[in-house]
Amino acid sequence: VRCHRELHVVMGNEACDLDSTVSALALAFFLAKTSPASKAAFIPVLNIPRADFALRTETTFLLREEGIPASSLIFRDEIDLGGLHRAGLLSLTLVDHHVLPSADAALEGAVVEVLDHRPLERDRVPGCRVTAEPVGSCATLVTERIARGPLGVLDRPTAALLHGTILLDCVNLSPAAGKVTPRDVACVSLLEESFPELPPRDTVFQALQAAKFDVSGLTTEQMLRKDLKVVSGGELLLATSAIYVDLETFLRRPGLLQDLDAFCRARGYAGLVAMMISFNERNEPSRQLAVYSRHETLRGAVCRALEKVTEPALQLQPLPSPWSCVGTYGQGNAAASRKKVLPILRAAL
Repeated sequence: VRCHRELHVVMGNEACDLDSTVSALALAFFLAKTSPASKAAFIPVLNIPRADFALRTETTFLLREEGIPASSLIFRDEIDLGGLHRAGLLSLTLVDHHVLPSADAALEGAVVEVLDHRPLERDRVPGCRVTAEPVGSCATLVTERIARGPLGVLDRPTAALLHGTILLDCVNLSPAAGKVTPRDVACVSLLEESFPELPPRDTVFQALQAAKFDVSGLTTEQMLRKDLKVVSGGELLLATSAIYVDLETFLRRPGLLQDLDAFCRARGYAGLVAMMISFNERNEPSRQLAVYSRHETLRGAVCRALEKVTEPALQLQPLPSPWSCVGTYGQGNAAASRKKVLPILRAAL
């Protein structure tokens, strides 16, 4: 703002998953290389605080593999988008989303372009360039955009980022997963033809899938925050975390009870339901539940609701717990994901 330098920010959504991150990095790189007349600096911004970056384990893994240090990235808490916009210096391109959250409503006037792979929920003002196409990964749309541009812009690290992202988003291009489209397949093939030295698809997908579920380097607080949703009922807030380890491993973590206490107290949660998800050698999931609360009435109500529900029946088997304030279960119905459990918890509250 002090230098009156125009900035063109490319930014993904607030989940800041691998697709949002790589789409922002690759498109900002492409725009910087192909917009010589622009007075603006092109800046990819990761739409989370820097402190949360460690939780995006598949993203940290892939960027590390491609030699991109976290110190070279810019996070949302390190740039004053509001100040730039008020000074008339901001242009904003949205990737992997097209509706700004209410907290960012003031930035609407800065949006000049949208690339998203979801159906449009709202119209944009005339003059805003909109690409909204039903493909498996937003990185596919970015790859297509780069492919239509001047030859020689795409380099190997950017190609590797796009290649890995499309493979992870589209479950290794498996039709059975129901996400992949012919355009995703075409982009993966294009990247492989352009850079034959890219590793095989299976190798890339397995490494990213393993990194996505690797929580070994995280603290308990980070594990609980990595995939967190909060349900509310009146004054009560209940945290629900998906955690990719088995229950026994989780319960053995040093200082776990103190960590659960501190996590809930710091955020005003009355309790926590953690769904443990682990996979066998055939990649089939198994699920277990831990229900924590110091409030016996709440913990009892949540446990009874989970035990008795019939739509869907979770088929819970009580497991021994080291603490009276933590109820633990095996979940026989492995198809009942956290998404299906959330309405049960809301009703219990």
